[in-house]
Amino acid sequence: MSATARKTAPLPDDIRAMKGGTPIVSLTAYTTPMAQLMDAHCDFVLVGDSVGMVLHGLPSTLGVTMEMMILHGQAVRRGLRSAMMVVDMPFGSYEESPEQAFRNAARIMAETGAGAVKLEGGTGMADTIGFLTARGIPVMAHIGLTPQSINTLGGYRVQGRGEAGDGLVRDARAVAEAGAFAVVLEKVPEALADRITETVAIPTIGIGASAGCDGQVLVVDDMLGLFTAFKAKFVKRYAHLGDDAETAIATYATEVRARLFPAAEHVFADTPPGRG
Repeated sequence: MSATARKTAPLPDDIRAMKGGTPIVSLTAYTTPMAQLMDAHCDFVLVGDSVGMVLHGLPSTLGVTMEMMILHGQAVRRGLRSAMMVVDMPFGSYEESPEQAFRNAARIMAETGAGAVKLEGGTGMADTIGFLTARGIPVMAHIGLTPQSINTLGGYRVQGRGEAGDGLVRDARAVAEAGAFAVVLEKVPEALADRITETVAIPTIGIGASAGCDGQVLVVDDMLGLFTAFKAKFVKRYAHLGDDAETAIATYATEVRARLFPAAEHVFADTPPGRG
């Protein structure tokens, strides 16, 4: 069922049931207005920890806090009616123990109204995923390039080439068996993404992976051309709103300095129109 035909948001089990069907559509959102724009078109909306780089100017996702994720999650939730919301668990909020992960995941869901949380990691996070799902926390997994581990991965490199691909297949199987309802595959070779998609019983959500994945996600500011600090190979620019915005701002500045704005139609008379 398309997002435009739905009256209520899907649940994690509904997303799981989309495996092998019509591709799942997702984008990130961090604000109410952006969530409203994508609500009718997305199956789920991800409040990604990429907010740290996109909106807060941080050099990576590592500085993102629980408070930031909750604040943006609350904003996005207010803009959604027919799409499910998934919120990223930030770095340091779940790695210490399953108990720590549960406390923070429960807080995120309670304070934002999220339908699920997303966390990074494969076999090493399987026990945590199992712990959360057994206690009513739906989990979307994330393997391949995991930005919170960027310092140990050695940069934003493609993951899973050559023999390393077998390890990512094991990761995908582990998170699926632990109870994750879907798994994000980031920046992995196309053939490997297809292999994982055929191997696991849960939907794969690609970002820099393969059109053969069960769904796709992009950072909305990337695909709209609003975030231009860098452009990953896997990003397609569907618009160039950053350029348009800069042109508009420059025009505004020129008109203000020339006293062309505000014009007569933008200011108020001493008496209302139609009165003496």
